[in-house]
Amino acid sequence: MRTRRSLVLCAAIVAVVLSGLRTTAAQTSAPGADRRPRFRSTVKLTTVTATVTDADGRLVHDLPRDKFEIFEDGEPQTITQFTSERVPVSLAVLVDASDSMFGRRIADAREAIDHFVADLLDPADEFSLMAFNHHQELLTSWTDDRHAGAMLAPLKPWGSTAIYDAILAALPLADTRHKPRAALLVVSDGADTASDVSIRDLLSALRRTDLFVYAIGIDPADRRAINTAVNPAALAQITDQSGGRTRVVHDSTEVTQALAQIAEELNSQYLIGYSPSRPADGRYHSIRVRVSGSDYRVRARSGYVQ
Repeated sequence: MRTRRSLVLCAAIVAVVLSGLRTTAAQTSAPGADRRPRFRSTVKLTTVTATVTDADGRLVHDLPRDKFEIFEDGEPQTITQFTSERVPVSLAVLVDASDSMFGRRIADAREAIDHFVADLLDPADEFSLMAFNHHQELLTSWTDDRHAGAMLAPLKPWGSTAIYDAILAALPLADTRHKPRAALLVVSDGADTASDVSIRDLLSALRRTDLFVYAIGIDPADRRAINTAVNPAALAQITDQSGGRTRVVHDSTEVTQALAQIAEELNSQYLIGYSPSRPADGRYHSIRVRVSGSDYRVRARSGYVQ
């Protein structure tokens, strides 16, 4: 069984690496078949989703294009596409349903996510739902049905936690999305106990996508013996390089607040595009975005492999 799971995960990694080639080939062979907006990472255009905050952590809105500077491998790049308007997003929601989520953790997650997709996502957005323990179950692929959150109701925690495997399995969803931006939201205790893929290999796969990742680690005060301690460092290692972030919460109110903050960020981000002067070379390239003449903090993916 473990060998079979390893083979499936290897196949997922290959799918992530080759997805860009398949997408380009499909667009060439079937003109007009793909109606997705073209403001995305391609061989010639690199796109970056940026979140800007001030010294107090408040979101900064409506900055003009000429305030932004972007660097690749330390070299300044010319911004060729830019918008501060809200761009629709495809959001994949991954819910930990392992036994470590027993009790209030899973109950809080179900209630908050149902509210999030029904009331907080923009009507132009789409989402998908995946439950995971040491296996993954896609509850719904991309949908705009705001009642789909009810699919979480039957979830009963069992099994071990393979969060890295789940994120890797979700990456190919980005290739079937219908919106310009793509994000992952992971709701978990963050304590991986069963993944076949290493965090190093997961981070490598993430660098080949334009996904930004958010994580909410649920760590209630009334933790039972079955509950492992939340691992925010592991979650942050995944989210930070993508331009997302990790938030640790302790009760249902804080879960709801964290999701509301994510929704606000999705409404306030900047989408920046530039065309690297060099051809694709399969190597890692660092990215840095800053707002000139200010002390604003910019969260964006730290690099990519083209």
